[in-house]
Amino acid sequence: MIKLLIVDDSALMRRQLAQLFQAAGGFDIRQARNGVEAVNENRDFQPDVVTLDINMPEMDGITALSLIMAERPVPVIMVSSLTEKGALATFEALNLGAVDYVAKPGGTISLSLEVVKADLLGKVRAAVKSRPAKYRSAGLGTARPSRISPDLLAAKPLSSRSGPASDGVLLIGVSTGGPRALEQVLPQLPADFPWPVLVAQHMPASFTAPFAARLNACCELEVVEAASPMPVQAGRVYIGKGGADMLLTRRANTLTVLPKPEDSSQLWHPSVELLGRSALQHCAPRHLVAVMLTGMGYDGADAFTEIKRLGGKTIAEAESTAVVFGMPAELIERGGASLVLPLDKIATQVKAWAQR
Repeated sequence: MIKLLIVDDSALMRRQLAQLFQAAGGFDIRQARNGVEAVNENRDFQPDVVTLDINMPEMDGITALSLIMAERPVPVIMVSSLTEKGALATFEALNLGAVDYVAKPGGTISLSLEVVKADLLGKVRAAVKSRPAKYRSAGLGTARPSRISPDLLAAKPLSSRSGPASDGVLLIGVSTGGPRALEQVLPQLPADFPWPVLVAQHMPASFTAPFAARLNACCELEVVEAASPMPVQAGRVYIGKGGADMLLTRRANTLTVLPKPEDSSQLWHPSVELLGRSALQHCAPRHLVAVMLTGMGYDGADAFTEIKRLGGKTIAEAESTAVVFGMPAELIERGGASLVLPLDKIATQVKAWAQR
């Protein structure tokens, strides 16, 4: 039986969330109306997992999360609005130790919950097996402060090496726990990193632009959302646009990232599998390095295994640092991991391969 604490200031939302989990079975449920009650219930009820709203009276979700993590760390799933403001608050929550988030679509509560029902149930169940406290205590997920003046963050110039990419391409697939993992890995890549970096992070459409801007502020490389076709450049990071899939293709013999509408054959978006398959179509496998970070499910495991089989190099994040070990574990089980490394060792290995 999973002990679940539902925190939301809306009585209707709490009731419908409780009904959703009761119907699924296997949950012992308590409810809280605000952050103050959430902190107290975390102490008294000692839940296995918490769903936490962000905007609440008396004490908001971000403040409550910081107190929960300081007093009794527990896996927390944020329930966030699909707005830029909601996205920024969600990234702050992930940095404080939340495992994941569920984005509330617009419309009536009952219809909204039906849309996210499978996502919510899957993430809550996965969160119970996650390791947020260990992940945080290891000092992972904290981005290196930007060396750029705050006045210049919005105007970071394009890569000075604006010519075409070298032969190498770095692919990264990631889902649950991804924002914090990427904030650990990407800032370790130097400004003269010789390859383009393509990232498929499962994320809603309204979240990827703020996320790219957040990463751009803490990385030496330029980070952009791949919202339109772009020739890939060395030393640039491309974040696949949410609500779409990102492919690697060639236009006029130039490697180009191409966003396309979500492919219904895939369960997750932006799809790691489609990114990996497209890279194999347009790059020599020996020029590919594919990294599988924390995440729920198996997206990309087949494509990354094929990259390794054909002569490319792959890394699976080790279970010791993965918030959810699903995606790396699937790659390992298929024999698709050249190396299995903890999060803090991945960038060093990628740099070593790029220098060769």
